[in-house]
Amino acid sequence: MLKSELIHPDITKVIAQAGHSSRILIADGNYPASSAIGPNAALVSLNLAPGLVTVAQVLKVLLTAVPVEAVNTMGMPEDDPHRLDADPPVWEEYRGILRDAGLSLSLEPIQRWDFYDAVASRDHVLTIQTGDQALWANLLLTVGVRESGS
Repeated sequence: MLKSELIHPDITKVIAQAGHSSRILIADGNYPASSAIGPNAALVSLNLAPGLVTVAQVLKVLLTAVPVEAVNTMGMPEDDPHRLDADPPVWEEYRGILRDAGLSLSLEPIQRWDFYDAVASRDHVLTIQTGDQALWANLLLTVGVRESGS
């Protein structure tokens, strides 16, 4: 029985084996998780129902378990019919979660097709598929280093 916030056995196993520069995708409900995945990545499906669970919920828990040095969102192409005029509302929620976790990381968009390429890399170790219905909710986390004494 684990006492930490993260208790999912498959997610815990993968992140315990991950190292510096490994990438973890928290995918929204629209992301093609089974086909847009890195060659070394595990897929954990937490998409119970539309809206359950959300990317933000997963992010909060992951930040208690793994050091993160970069957070990338999927950028919105100019010609995308679902493009918004401003940052998606969920991005501000992510910024708040990062601040609450004591991290001074900014969200760095990677344009949509480059985002798919980043996920397809050999450094991609895990996709956590959610049922999040927010548009542009995907997050790609880059694992950082564990500092001495932490």
